[in-house]
Amino acid sequence: MTEVARHLIVIPVYNHAATLRSVAERAMAFGPLLVVDDGSSDGGADVLEGLGVEVIRHPVNQGKGAAILTAAARAEELGFTHIVTLDADAQHDPADIPKFLQVLAEEPMSIVVGARDFNTANVPGSSRFGREFSNFWLRVQTGQRLSDTQSGFRAYPVNVLRRLKFSETHYSFEVEVLVRAVWAGLSLRDVAISVHYPPAEERVSHFRGFVDNLRLSLLNTRLTVRSMLPWPHDKLLQSGKTEKAVSLRHPVRSFRNLLEGSATPMDIALSVALGIFLGTLPLLGVHSVSILLAAGYLRLNRLVALAASQLCMPPLVPALAVEAGHFLRHGQFLTELSMQTLGTQFLDRAWEWVIGSVALAPLLALAMGFTAWSAAVSIRLQMKAVRRYVGK
Repeated sequence: MTEVARHLIVIPVYNHAATLRSVAERAMAFGPLLVVDDGSSDGGADVLEGLGVEVIRHPVNQGKGAAILTAAARAEELGFTHIVTLDADAQHDPADIPKFLQVLAEEPMSIVVGARDFNTANVPGSSRFGREFSNFWLRVQTGQRLSDTQSGFRAYPVNVLRRLKFSETHYSFEVEVLVRAVWAGLSLRDVAISVHYPPAEERVSHFRGFVDNLRLSLLNTRLTVRSMLPWPHDKLLQSGKTEKAVSLRHPVRSFRNLLEGSATPMDIALSVALGIFLGTLPLLGVHSVSILLAAGYLRLNRLVALAASQLCMPPLVPALAVEAGHFLRHGQFLTELSMQTLGTQFLDRAWEWVIGSVALAPLLALAMGFTAWSAAVSIRLQMKAVRRYVGK
């Protein structure tokens, strides 16, 4: 087990003078504290006078993300390895900090996020929806599951914040940092935390609905598009595995390359099945995008799924779907399959294509997935036999 060298507790604050001192006093029981006043106009960190807490002030409001990055820079100067961030509005309980430190002691190169317990009073409906919405897009973009991607109670490795490049400086930063960290090779962990929401009439929030939601939407669009591009991401942690080419023209070589990496026969089979399933459906113009998004969400191999979907290109699979749909509608197969049947009569056959593809997609996916699994298992056994022979 690796011990965390030093952690710094960080409270970014913007116009929360009423609760800041109480939060700071409780947080100081769990380690050294830094407060970043992000241009408060209500006196901000002035309420901390006499506590002996270091305060960094932004002359103007720059955003929560900017405050966290300022804290990371100062933590690096002071020799801290991690920062633990919590909100100044008393939503988070500093007594939960040891939970984060316990995870960091086991996995120091991970980002730990506090999963808020929403089984409590006064939880805004917007917070529930926002959490689920953000969780979904994180999984699409990275394949990672996290319980609460919008929680601000977190622990970060300082060198991650210092070495990765970010475009966001406001609330959207807390989404961007998770995605880019996963792309860089880090793991995400979550811990259960308590949460306190005051009644709506007493609640102070600086989340600007339209502006901040627009920033999040634009960010998710950029990150989703980037996740589908074949260019490699910059890595902070290397897996030691080099990805090799996947080609439909050389399936055996491709399977061998995948199995030499981290893929298993089941991973390959599920990726093939997904590509065949979506490739069979009449998703005109959006096949590739649908496959990339679904593969990302399910943590499957995008390249394998895309390659497998090419087997569903016209005319064979659409023709089979039309035949299946015609049979389901009329109880008999088309006796004539010609360019006229599939071409000039296409609109007449469109409904049969839809019906047939829905019926055919799971069957073809199952058949091709099983075939891919069998082939991958056979190739892996051959690879093991060769390694044993060479090792003698």
